[in-house]
Amino acid sequence: MKILLCVDGSSHSDRATQHVIATTKDCEDREIFLVNVQPPIDAPEVRSHMTASEIEAMQETRGGDALASARALLDAAGVRYTPVVLLGPIAETLVEFAREHGCEKIVMGTRGLGALGSALLGSVSQDVLRLSHLPVTLVK
Repeated sequence: MKILLCVDGSSHSDRATQHVIATTKDCEDREIFLVNVQPPIDAPEVRSHMTASEIEAMQETRGGDALASARALLDAAGVRYTPVVLLGPIAETLVEFAREHGCEKIVMGTRGLGALGSALLGSVSQDVLRLSHLPVTLVK
């Protein structure tokens, strides 16, 4: 079973990670893709002071940081996974990754970090539900 586990470093994504651990503990053939997507940065004030490669490196670092708590939970449970940081429009990038990698389902939290993050991930989860033909599990 191939599972796309979407995380953003929030407590909601930690609960989604714990859900995947609990519901797949007896599944020997599970393959988990632990994914964080960093949205494009188009702000002129950032682009005027940083090169495209510097911005991409910053986003890769932020994505790695967002994976940290889920990685710790999966490591503690002895669950193998593939960590991935992607750049692009969040929902579209998640759905495309799932399709390209033959995932059978998508698991994600329902809210993100802070007020802006909550609004963003709320809309992201809705967009993933709308765009994906796969089963999507949303964890509160």
